[in-house]
Amino acid sequence: MSALQKAIAIIASGACLAALLLPFATRTGAPAGIVEFPLAAAFLVAGLLSIARFRVPVSLWLDGVLAFAGAVVLLVSLSVIGKAEAGFWFALVAAWAFSWLLVERLSHAIGRGVVLNTLGLVIPLMFGASILVIWEAATRAGGVPPILLPAPSLIWARIVSSLPTLWADFQQTFLKAVLAGYFIGCGAGFLVAIAIDRSPFLKRGLLPLGNFVSALPIVGVAPILVMWFGFDWPSKAAVVVVMTFFPMLVNTVAGLNAAGGMERDMMRTYAAGYWQTLFKLRLPAAAPFIFNALKINSTLALIGAIVAEFFGTPIVGMGFRISTEVGRMNVDMVWAEIAVAALAGSLFYGVVVLIERAVTFWHPSVRGGRA
Repeated sequence: MSALQKAIAIIASGACLAALLLPFATRTGAPAGIVEFPLAAAFLVAGLLSIARFRVPVSLWLDGVLAFAGAVVLLVSLSVIGKAEAGFWFALVAAWAFSWLLVERLSHAIGRGVVLNTLGLVIPLMFGASILVIWEAATRAGGVPPILLPAPSLIWARIVSSLPTLWADFQQTFLKAVLAGYFIGCGAGFLVAIAIDRSPFLKRGLLPLGNFVSALPIVGVAPILVMWFGFDWPSKAAVVVVMTFFPMLVNTVAGLNAAGGMERDMMRTYAAGYWQTLFKLRLPAAAPFIFNALKINSTLALIGAIVAEFFGTPIVGMGFRISTEVGRMNVDMVWAEIAVAALAGSLFYGVVVLIERAVTFWHPSVRGGRA
């Protein structure tokens, strides 16, 4: 057991002890302590046991059960809590600590080959679930007004009740503006990088111009492009093109120079021309750089399209909905749009990563991740 894991287990045990001794809540329903006292006592005993040197599978099961049981009991108890006291918050800290301990031990287990690499998905899922539980418990038990920060349950209810609107906004922003601008911007950046690599004159002339374009603020460019291309999705796609062009250009130029001198000399000894060297040596060597730009642009594209919609759009789109619903104080709808955008951006990024692993399977970083 590492020093960090032992420290987390001690924090969890201390939080359990505090939850056991301090008042839990001012109740409006069931008698005080009917659920929380057994929970805190079980947490305390198991927290002390978790410090022991169990085998890895036993520790993982113990931490997972504690984290899950603590989260469920805490969320259920929120329905009868009148006002959360100190004991509730310490119990919440304990549940978070056990979740953290599970992630730590699972990471070490995966690194040692104890758990299959595919189970590494448990780590981000566990982290995300922990954040949602703390968010839900803190907003409901703390009495946070929904206009300031709605609970995840309220956001989910809004998503379920507004699926047609969210789907229309998703189509307008992501399926049209983001994808069109992403492919045009990345494609243009790649082709210009090839031209710059071929011509020293373009390298001296276009790269400084690319630096200038990348420094332009999006809030200044977006209104101009909206005036040029209209209020529909093409103007948002133009903003995405501007944002994604320069990262692809710079990374591709750097990647084309990544091939070693010995490899280039060997290609020359084989009487290979520029294009043969480009396709057989330099582009494969540049693939990690190109995919790095594609991953960066997968997030920049969505941000650029949403921000561009603040400056003029039809009555549909993620950015339009966010700006409109903020003015109406419908904060749950704003968070629903943010959740859809975050999910879409994460999936888009994940697809690019999967394509990268399939294309650059030979690269040491990919082979090392699979070992």
